[in-house]
Amino acid sequence: MAIESLLTEKDLDALRQFDTCMVANAIDTFNVRLRNTGFADGSIRCMFQDAPPMVGYAATARLRSGEPPIAGGSFHDRAGFWNSILEIPAPRILVLEDMDKPSGRGAFAGDMHAAILKALGCIGYLTNGAVRELPAVRAMGVQLFAGSVTVSHAYAHIFDFGATVKIGGMEVHPGDLLHGDRHGVLTVPMEFATKIPHVAVGLQRVEQTVIDFCRSSAFSVAKLREIMKTTG
Repeated sequence: MAIESLLTEKDLDALRQFDTCMVANAIDTFNVRLRNTGFADGSIRCMFQDAPPMVGYAATARLRSGEPPIAGGSFHDRAGFWNSILEIPAPRILVLEDMDKPSGRGAFAGDMHAAILKALGCIGYLTNGAVRELPAVRAMGVQLFAGSVTVSHAYAHIFDFGATVKIGGMEVHPGDLLHGDRHGVLTVPMEFATKIPHVAVGLQRVEQTVIDFCRSSAFSVAKLREIMKTTG
């Protein structure tokens, strides 16, 4: 990712003020992608639903945990993987596509690896696979999005550093800007990232107008129809 394309901390914080649903609505107004793309489906769960929105850049790779290594009992040397994460600007979100069928046989992210990820500038972890040791990870302030929870790391093997991956139907490229909260995770088109907060504020006003009218004694279908026409 080119340095000039990075957002400022102020820009990132502006995106954190909105939930993923409103960010998705704002993205739709730019007509840059189909409305059924760009977000992870319901198979991906937010583990810490009361945490604030997470905004950061994707560091990607693939994972297998169902098969042991040819020699030895585990995969130990991950220096290349850790260095690949550092190639992505902070704040970082590790995105691992679990290639096992079915996914989630073992969990890469638990308390120890969450501590490593945090030391590498990661604020979150996203996978279609599994996670574990949730209380300890939560206490570290690392957000988790995953397809399941399991008890063991099994034989976690990470490969294809910097690959384009797919999580819950969402394609993620290294360096993609991600936004996630209790509703899920989506990719944010960089070319519109600084415009999204302003658009989102306008959309919130429109939604509140409709909500307030529906709660009022003046409600009628005819008037609702007129309001919906003017609000678009």
